[in-house]
Amino acid sequence: MDIGSEQIRNNLLRVEQRVREAERRSGREGEVRIVAATKYVSVEDMRLVQEAGIRLVGENRAHELLEKAALYSGDMEFHFIGHLQHRKVKDVVPHVSMIHSVDSLRLVKALDERSRRSIEVLLQVNVSGEESKYGILPSEAEAFLEQCVSYRNVCFAGLMTMAPLVVDAEEVRPVFRGLRELRDRLAGVFESRYELRHLSMGMTNDFDVAVEEGATLVRVGSVLFSAP
Repeated sequence: MDIGSEQIRNNLLRVEQRVREAERRSGREGEVRIVAATKYVSVEDMRLVQEAGIRLVGENRAHELLEKAALYSGDMEFHFIGHLQHRKVKDVVPHVSMIHSVDSLRLVKALDERSRRSIEVLLQVNVSGEESKYGILPSEAEAFLEQCVSYRNVCFAGLMTMAPLVVDAEEVRPVFRGLRELRDRLAGVFESRYELRHLSMGMTNDFDVAVEEGATLVRVGSVLFSAP
C-alpha cells in the first residue's frame, strides 16, 4: 500500500464526516457504520489499518479472512462481504459477526448446520437486475425468507445490494430506495421472526446517496486506502 496509517486515518475522518452529513440530510444521526473493505489490503498492510483506528473490516475472500483474523481478531470486528461458497462456511463462521451476502437456500442450510451459535446475516438482493450481480430478485425475497424461518442458527438482520457502477451516483438512488422499501415491507411481514434493521448498501462511489436512502452499513475501500 502506498500510503501510511496517518493518511488512512485522515481518509477515515473525511468519510465519517460525509456519512454524518448525509445522515443529517435524511433526518438521522449515528445509525451508520463504516465497513472498511480490505479486499486489496495485504495481510502485512493490515497493521496500518489497525494503527489508523479502523475497527470494522469487511473481507471478500475466505482465505484472506482467515489470515487477517488470526492476527487481528482481538482488535477488529470482521464481516464477510463477498460471495460465500457453502464449502467455505465452516472456515468463515467462527471469525465473523455478520455475513452480508446470503443468496441461496443451500448456503442457509450450510450456515445452520455448521454454526455453533446464531449468526447474523443479510439477504443479498439484486435490485438492479444485472446478470453480473449475485443476489435474489426482489420479487423472490419474501418467499425466500419464508423458506428460511425454520433454520434457527441463521438470523436475517436486513438486506444487502450492490448498485451498478456509474459516474453520477444519483443514477443509482432508485436502487437504494428500492432496497429500503423492500426491507420496510418485509420487516412487517416477518416481525415475529426477524428484526430486519440493516441495509448494507453504498460503496466508495455512491455511499453518500446510499446513506440518504437509509443505509446502516456502507462498504468502502479505495476512498480509505488511496491518496486523495
